[in-house]
Parts: sequence; structure tokens; C-alpha cells
Amino acid sequence: MVTEFIAAINERRLDDLAAYMAPDVVDHNKIIFGEPDEPGAAFEGIRMQLDAFDPFHIEVEEVVAEGEKAVARIRMTGVHSGTHPRMPVPTGRSFEVEAIFLFTLREGRISEIRAVSDRLGLFLQLGWDWPETD
Repeated sequence: MVTEFIAAINERRLDDLAAYMAPDVVDHNKIIFGEPDEPGAAFEGIRMQLDAFDPFHIEVEEVVAEGEKAVARIRMTGVHSGTHPRMPVPTGRSFEVEAIFLFTLREGRISEIRAVSDRLGLFLQLGWDWPETD
């Protein structure tokens, strides 16, 4: 399920994501800044990610699954070529970062997503300013 989901993202088959994610999927670690904070918002987050980064690719390096849980260690690469809520003017710079995703699967689809990724590395490679704290 996880590798097929990631293949759909890599191939930009957004209409196929509903076959892999529950309609009310909860993304506990936002895919991209600016996506709505509500169940099901991951669909829009993925679309925003693909709009901002082209090319964009996820390489699955390892998957471990047990019961309803699956963990994927991945490497993401891309180029900031489109509008992004964090940085609306494309920098044209590329990035390569690692991440760990924990997926909860229910009724054959992804119902929850948690992730830890190298956001500092991403920001440095793209030349973005680190977000200010309030």
C-alpha cells in the first residue's frame, strides 16, 4: 500500500490518491506549510507540494510493516519551481532530504500520517528563511 501510494505521488496521479488514503485522513505533520488543518487536508497538501516542486521524487529506501502500522524511510528530491506558501517566488534550487513516515492503515487505506523530516536541511538547500517564532 505504502509503495503504491508513493508511486502515485511520483507519477503525479492525484486522482488515484483516494484509492490509498481515507477521505478523512489525518496528517499530523503537515506535508507543506499552508495546507488546511482538517481531516482530509493531506490531499490538498500533496497537490500543493507537487505544484511547488517539479521535478519531485520520493525514493523508498526501506519499509517495515506490522498490523495496521507501516514505517517508510524515504529520500525526497526536487526543485523549487513553483509557488509555495512559505516562499511564493520559485528559487529554482534543488534539494535532497531524508524523512521517516509512519502510516496507520485502516480498511485498506492510509488513515493517519506522521513524519519526521530534515526541514532545516530543506530550508538551507532552498535558501529559505527559517520561520519566525511568536
